[in-house]
Amino acid sequence: MLEYLPPLNDHNLPYPDTIHPIVVHFVIAMVLFAVVCDAIGYFTHNTRLYEVSWWNLFFATISIFIAIIFGQVEAGLAEPYAGVASTLNLHTIIGWSLSGIISAITGWRYVLRVRDPKKIPISFLGVGVLLTGIVLFQVYLGDLLVWVYGLHTVPVVEALREASLK
Repeated sequence: MLEYLPPLNDHNLPYPDTIHPIVVHFVIAMVLFAVVCDAIGYFTHNTRLYEVSWWNLFFATISIFIAIIFGQVEAGLAEPYAGVASTLNLHTIIGWSLSGIISAITGWRYVLRVRDPKKIPISFLGVGVLLTGIVLFQVYLGDLLVWVYGLHTVPVVEALREASLK
């Protein structure tokens, strides 16, 4: 059965480079931009920004599930060593949690939009600030996985392959 799978490259992936970071950067940008648009719209009374925020949240909700799928595949292929396992596990748990949190916030935003598209409560902005904090912490963990622990980087993949041969 394994002979039907494509061979893994220098990054330990069956495709040229990691896809999870590409997709997840769209999610990060859309969520943060939605929060910024809501805040500016609230304080300047520019209700057109609420529509921008809504569509950013809507597409972020769809995109986060795509990011999670690729994240799970790439995490499985990463062959995490002992030092990285706890960070990778926390990143995975928060990623799945964020999918639910963003979905719930988008649902709440939809209800607010249906009731009155020109108003949002200050509590919604507060939740946006909390969401921003969680997203930024998740970005920090992702940065650790790549820039400190080197998952899917050629030198780390080569070192892990050499270690498994011994």
